[in-house]
Amino acid sequence: MIKKTDAFHRFPSLIKLLEITNFFSSTKKLLLILTLSLFAINIFNSSAHTASRIKDITDFEGVRDNMLVGYGLVVGLSGTGDSMKNGHFTKQSLKAMLNRLGVKPTDAGLDSKNVAAVMVTAKLPPFSRKGSRIDVTVSSLGDSSSLLGGTLLVTPILGADGEVYAVAQGQLAVGGFSAAGNAETITKGVPTSARIANGGIVEREVKFELANLKNVKMTLRNPDFTTARRIAMAINAFLGTSAATVIDTTTVQILVPRDYQGNVVNLLTDVEQLRIVPDQLARVIIDEQSGIIVMGENVRISTVAIAQGNLTIRISEAQQVSQPGPFAEVGTTQTTERTDVGVDQGADNRLAVVNESITLQEMVNGLNALGIGPRDMITILQAIKAAGAMQASIEVM
Repeated sequence: MIKKTDAFHRFPSLIKLLEITNFFSSTKKLLLILTLSLFAINIFNSSAHTASRIKDITDFEGVRDNMLVGYGLVVGLSGTGDSMKNGHFTKQSLKAMLNRLGVKPTDAGLDSKNVAAVMVTAKLPPFSRKGSRIDVTVSSLGDSSSLLGGTLLVTPILGADGEVYAVAQGQLAVGGFSAAGNAETITKGVPTSARIANGGIVEREVKFELANLKNVKMTLRNPDFTTARRIAMAINAFLGTSAATVIDTTTVQILVPRDYQGNVVNLLTDVEQLRIVPDQLARVIIDEQSGIIVMGENVRISTVAIAQGNLTIRISEAQQVSQPGPFAEVGTTQTTERTDVGVDQGADNRLAVVNESITLQEMVNGLNALGIGPRDMITILQAIKAAGAMQASIEVM
């Protein structure tokens, strides 16, 4: 019995051809099988460098992070905390915390510069269990100048439903610093933001049963009909059934086969390792602020003639001194303005032909032959699109 290799998984039509060989003699059958195998292996090797794993281009529905946020206090700062006179919420929070601990401070006593109000954020990974630890990020909320040397007090971290999912506390690790003198200030990084590695303890789990699912949905990170269909075909070829169907450009649904029922983890593990070649739209991305242009592989330009010329006006101002001759009896020294205006209309620039491009490299070479900068290139690409000679969409960031 012929074993289905990865090459045949990617080309299920070859399996159908092999079934036809049952009508041939054993010698002809062997020759045909060898020929088809070499053909499949050559195609597989030629496109292997462009193939991506399904796990790298999709997400499984339900397997996701959850955002957490909380409000807390950082203590132990060396005079870089919030100003109690201006930061009213910091004073109120500090006073409320001390009251819970049995201390009743007065307003006059709350004049410390060693406390800062902060926001604590974290991501709760999927399938996190009680007692597991997560990283948290601490960011200053008031007018604190630095969190260096501070310690976060016990802070509940809430989910979108208002429930407490984790509790954070610990010494801050600040990646930046700030030093100031009378005439100069040096700042490196962001001293008002810090992290606590494993500083959060999970207190509540997000209920999600994966093992007993009857179907699994996969979401494409870059929605595309062709890519979704290729994923479904690769999965069906691997499973040997029509378990995977394309719902839309973003979603591929897999009905859990009988062999994987009650053990969906094995199904996801096998499926996510399959490789396909993602397709992409012909798109040009432009960032006019920074002059960045990114072109996709499928961008094509029909044969066009382009002329690019800049009108440059240069104005130079200079002062000249006019004074009488050395032995003149009458006259005064005067300062006069002299203006020199030069106009460059780009007379040396002529029409250049950009031939119809077959590859992205040929198209780039044709545009580079015009000898223009990125910002002028943006205008030219938009003009080519307006002329109907570009088979791609332009998106401006």
